[in-house]
Amino acid sequence: MQLLRNLPSTNKLPVYQRPACLARQLPRLYSRCYASYASTPSDSVPVDLDFLEQIPENGNNTDGALVILHGLFGSKRNWSSLSKAFSRDLETPVYALDLRNHGSSPHALPMTYTSMATDVLNFIRKKNLSKISLLGHSMGGKVAMTLALNPSLPPSMLQNLIVADIAPVRTQLSPEFISYIKAMKRIENMRLRTRKEAQSVLTEYEKDPDVVLFLMTNILMPHSESNRENYIRFRVPLKYMEDAMPEIGSFPYVPNETKWEGRTLFIKGRRSKFINHHYHQIMEDFFPNMTIETLDAGHWGTNCCFMYRTFH
Repeated sequence: MQLLRNLPSTNKLPVYQRPACLARQLPRLYSRCYASYASTPSDSVPVDLDFLEQIPENGNNTDGALVILHGLFGSKRNWSSLSKAFSRDLETPVYALDLRNHGSSPHALPMTYTSMATDVLNFIRKKNLSKISLLGHSMGGKVAMTLALNPSLPPSMLQNLIVADIAPVRTQLSPEFISYIKAMKRIENMRLRTRKEAQSVLTEYEKDPDVVLFLMTNILMPHSESNRENYIRFRVPLKYMEDAMPEIGSFPYVPNETKWEGRTLFIKGRRSKFINHHYHQIMEDFFPNMTIETLDAGHWGTNCCFMYRTFH
């Protein structure tokens, strides 16, 4: 059964409506995954995640759902346009989530991959989802891998896993992400009131205008429902995020500690350094039944035209 095909290009969409992931055509993206996290880490109480849902005309809101996890500083809004296309073409429910401390989801500690995975499990259980496909980009990809690698996960629950432009490795987060936190803190401390002023500060730290616009989706304007102050604030809790930077660069498992033998697809951007050949053995140690697709794109992605097909 063909699941997704010839989705419309989103090149002309605002950056906040593009998935912060990879581009162009993806010839063999896995489908019909079921992801779950069988046990709840003792140090984490799950929070209820905010989400966007697209329910097909047939009314199915549980079976074969596609669950999408965004990257650092992202949100469910990054996937809103593609979620509609996915649901229409697949005739299946699509759920794009806000991970904790992002978008409209609660601010909570700890900001760890085990806690974020527990939140996703909580969502899956409350929605009674079954046979889901789990797609995660960047930080969201590490959350998805954490779900899959949980040793208590029943083998039949997870059939396929899709990880966009991230590897299951422990490393330092790229310096630009830390600089984004610095820029956001500076904007709040300056008590700026307009988007133009905030954009001017952000461009001192990031020259790519698309990335600047992406970061600005986290802005809360003064005297708004979510920000009663008379100056700009940010959706993400900056102190939590700053303290979590080492954890976000890390990963909860080490090779040979656990593995998941189901079908796994890694999507690498040719112009991205987030997956390189040094990581391939580690990826295979964790996911022995993995394949890699390389697309002509960077980490953030610009030409978002996906072609999803059934994996046989």
